[in-house]
Amino acid sequence: MRKTAQLPSHSASIENPFTPSFGEIPLFMAGRNDFISRMSRALDRSGRAPELTTLVSGARGTGKTALLGYVAEMSERHGWISVGVSALPGLLEEVLAVARRKASRVLGDHDGPRLTGLGVGGLLNAEWELPSQNAPTWRTAMEDLLDLLAAHDLGLLITVDEVSPQVDEMVTLAATYQHFVIERRRIALIMAGLPYNVDELAGHKSISFLRRAQRERLGRIPHFEIEDAWRRTIAESGRFVSDDATSLAVTAIDGFPFMLQLVGYRAWDCHPREAEVSYADVARGTDMARHEMYSRVLESTYRELSEGDLAFLRAMLPDRDESSMANIAERMGKSRAYAGTYRKRMLRQGIIGERRRGYVGFDLPLFGEFLAQKDADGGLT
Repeated sequence: MRKTAQLPSHSASIENPFTPSFGEIPLFMAGRNDFISRMSRALDRSGRAPELTTLVSGARGTGKTALLGYVAEMSERHGWISVGVSALPGLLEEVLAVARRKASRVLGDHDGPRLTGLGVGGLLNAEWELPSQNAPTWRTAMEDLLDLLAAHDLGLLITVDEVSPQVDEMVTLAATYQHFVIERRRIALIMAGLPYNVDELAGHKSISFLRRAQRERLGRIPHFEIEDAWRRTIAESGRFVSDDATSLAVTAIDGFPFMLQLVGYRAWDCHPREAEVSYADVARGTDMARHEMYSRVLESTYRELSEGDLAFLRAMLPDRDESSMANIAERMGKSRAYAGTYRKRMLRQGIIGERRRGYVGFDLPLFGEFLAQKDADGGLT
């Protein structure tokens, strides 16, 4: 039975603290504390730490974009300038333009911006001008900017989302960045994308150094960390939630960061003026989140799969938690080597994950249920 305790009648409903919109940084970054702590230390060190060159991979909705945003904000508190771009044509010009703008308080003429009184964390101020003549290449233009930043003890963090090795400038960025590292410049590069795109980029022959970059694979978050983020988000935003409602939410979220934000957002909005986020609110929010998960994450993943991919995944559906490769191959009517090809494809896309030797399971929450429903509906959206 839902409690009816309400917020004081004179007060408006409390603003919803959950952030299911694309790229928003949540109040608490569930399950990422280890990487965030290591990154924080790396940004403060005078020497070079491995985390300053990191490849982040994960399935859709695992929080890649939010993590990039969080690290970018954190870097600026540590005396760095951050530039965030997506892997699209024109990204090199965008990196330079955004870096110059962020390093400037007042734009100068078309030859370059003029900086006056730049403050970082209220700790320092500087006055300088970018060179008036145009640098002949992107690399030399960046070197000019990095020289000026270094003169005032400022680093430059570049984050790239949705990496794609098909974008030529992506490879150019990585190759040039390697030279900046060799030159001992204060620069960092964090790139994020779907597993198969990240793996392909790291395997590019022109930028093989990325194979030695720090790798962060974002997958399911342990339930206890989901519960902690759920409870803290609600409590620190001025409401409370019961153990039963929390248990229901954690089960529905199933370790998936996007579902944490989506379930929380919908449950919170059921009765935003009441002091409690009730069991009924969570049940309703879970139902709404499930349908949104289908349309916002799972549908786009499904549309990218080949018939062979789908045959492999359908062969996993009869199993409860994990599937043996031997059973998958038998259900497909193919050899284990043939099934193994699709196993690698699905692992790279983050749809499945390894459980124990010879066994796999769905890592993308609700996807098995979604696929079964899709087949029952005849593949219709």
